[in-house]
Amino acid sequence: MRVGLTGGVGSGKSSVAAILRELGATIIDGDVLAREVVEKGTPGLDQVVAAFGTDVLTADGHLDRPKVGAIVFNDAEQRALLESIVHPLVFERYAALEAATGPDDLVVHDIPLLAETGRADGFDAVVVVDVPDETRIERMLRDRGWTREDAESRIASQATREQRLAIATHVIDNAGTREKLRERVEQVFAELTATA
Repeated sequence: MRVGLTGGVGSGKSSVAAILRELGATIIDGDVLAREVVEKGTPGLDQVVAAFGTDVLTADGHLDRPKVGAIVFNDAEQRALLESIVHPLVFERYAALEAATGPDDLVVHDIPLLAETGRADGFDAVVVVDVPDETRIERMLRDRGWTREDAESRIASQATREQRLAIATHVIDNAGTREKLRERVEQVFAELTATA
């Protein structure tokens, strides 16, 4: 069974993925793949440099993520350009990793921008981690050290809660305690594996 897992920045999607992994799901993490496809020495990094210039590199030749983030998260055109480079490379890696799984495995694709890419209908189920925007902002200020402006800008660059909820077959509310989160993830895991 192929499952899409998504949630806005600061929603706790990584925590949900970790619990699903503990329960036995195979997790294919879009954030990890997005980093891998632009690592030093990759064709992906070469394409990013060709599009944005050498200013997006650190002194040792790696992608300067904060610099790229500052460019793309406040400019829809630049973000679309970056996504046009990174997304196809990530999808290639997804396909290869998925092909390596067994027929009875619960394969969860951890995709931060699933609602934005319009690929939700390619999954047997979509799990959305949902949290009110203000809670997400508080978490980003506390856990990531971002400014309120940075947090609000990042939220504004992503799909709205309503857009994410519209593609959900399962919703995990992560506004409560870790215990409540685990309980809900276990419930969703049981539902997914019962239909697999």
